[in-house]
Amino acid sequence: MTEYRASVRSLLKDRLLDAAYALVTGNGWDRLRMSHIATTAGVSRQTVYTEFGAKDAIGQALVMREVERFLEGVAENLDAHRADARAAFTAAVAYTLVAAADNPLLKAILTSARGGDEALLAHLTTRSEPLIDSATAMLDAYSADAWPQVAAADREMAVEAAVRLTVSHIVQPVAAPDTTAARIALAVVRIARLPEA
Repeated sequence: MTEYRASVRSLLKDRLLDAAYALVTGNGWDRLRMSHIATTAGVSRQTVYTEFGAKDAIGQALVMREVERFLEGVAENLDAHRADARAAFTAAVAYTLVAAADNPLLKAILTSARGGDEALLAHLTTRSEPLIDSATAMLDAYSADAWPQVAAADREMAVEAAVRLTVSHIVQPVAAPDTTAARIALAVVRIARLPEA
């Protein structure tokens, strides 16, 4: 595929995802139809099917696009506190929890699930491997670079704990974001055997 065709295809996918995002956040996942995406994006229904194949693939793509956006903010918060792992993870987790609470797509996912349609929620829970893998890979690479003194096995466990605990608190918060972030960060530095100060 030529670079031009790849660029056009990427733009088309973004347009379709923008349309799906607007529809899901406005009307909920359960009301989303491929024909609605096509109409909103100004393309044929077949184009939507050609690009994604099924509604579930659109849900996965929507979630992963949000994950990429979150990871950019996570990286910025980690970088702002690079010299202090606990402060870095506290800031990154707090950012994630606050941004998630205000995120229209996540609100639509959680609202749909409360109404009985858990299809999109599965991308955050039972079928969350792509989300977990992306976040874990980014955090592991960052942590290896920022704190090279941490043993690989300790770093991997700490990163996995950070990601899984944060996702769990996005789906089912139990405390204020700053409190949860501080607790997760403390767990991370203890698992990684980093200074707690």
